[in-house]
Amino acid sequence: MAHTPNRRLIAVVVLVPVLAALALWAFAWPAARTAPRDLPLGVAGPSAAADRLERRLAGHEGAFEIHRYTDEAAARDAVEDRAVYGALVVTPQGPKLLTASAAGPAVAQLLQQAVAGPAAAQGTQVRTVDVVAAPESDPRGAALTASVLPLALAGIAAGAVVTLLGLRGARAAVALLGASALVGVIAAGIAHSWLGVLTGDWWAEAAVLGLSSLAVSGAVAGLAALMGPAGIGVAAGVVMLLGNPFSGAASAPQMLPEPAGAIGQWLPPGAGTTLLRSVSYFDGAAATGPALTLAWWAALGLGAVLLGGALRSRRRGGTPAADTREPMAVG
Repeated sequence: MAHTPNRRLIAVVVLVPVLAALALWAFAWPAARTAPRDLPLGVAGPSAAADRLERRLAGHEGAFEIHRYTDEAAARDAVEDRAVYGALVVTPQGPKLLTASAAGPAVAQLLQQAVAGPAAAQGTQVRTVDVVAAPESDPRGAALTASVLPLALAGIAAGAVVTLLGLRGARAAVALLGASALVGVIAAGIAHSWLGVLTGDWWAEAAVLGLSSLAVSGAVAGLAALMGPAGIGVAAGVVMLLGNPFSGAASAPQMLPEPAGAIGQWLPPGAGTTLLRSVSYFDGAAATGPALTLAWWAALGLGAVLLGGALRSRRRGGTPAADTREPMAVG
């Protein structure tokens, strides 16, 4: 046992650089490799002209996933339904680029650079129309991006506090539900009522924010109920080192290197950000997928909390009674 302090010292010296390297990889790698990868983009107009546009866009190898539409109205509907991030339309007055900065200002800017820039160099002016614009109080989407980390931290804190206070089973589940509901109301009050960066239905936004927090807190408390205190670190590590940088909140999932974008949408921060954008700016379009993802995380987390509480009660109930018997006098 004399070597235990030395082993702990070595563990700390080795573990800290490993964690630093992991965090740097998780945050810096997606940021350094941000570029469009099969980004959904619409093309509309007469067949011959649309074919030429599609061939021109194909020059950006692997950048765009082209969707064809018959006219501008159909392309506009696709943008509003979040089927595509933008659309290039051939009109009698010239080409027109439809964007949706509310889906990601960085993506809208990228489309302007990739489509309007080369056309302008050839002497063709492309008119840009922002079909679903970001709110004036948050034109770059900075506030929405900044909300990902606080929501994740609130969920981690709620799950950890419930565990450390010794709440088990149904009491823990009720505490997590109550805390998440309050987080949703407070966050909606700040982001919608005060800052004005969310512009949809207030209660729907509060529900999304609360569900996002519950998905994280349920995962933290659920793993802790099954694994012990180590479960807090495991769940928090996944959310912070994968969920947060892979969320695509600053751009879009299709702008992250593979498979980071796909992984991020299966984790609460990414699903929560996508769902919040849909509810706040697009009247709930394309909300089913991320809503189901968050619901599964919340349900599995709460289920694990209840299961852990039941197993603990069973272990306590099965303790042999022989240890508590009174000693008997002999002779």
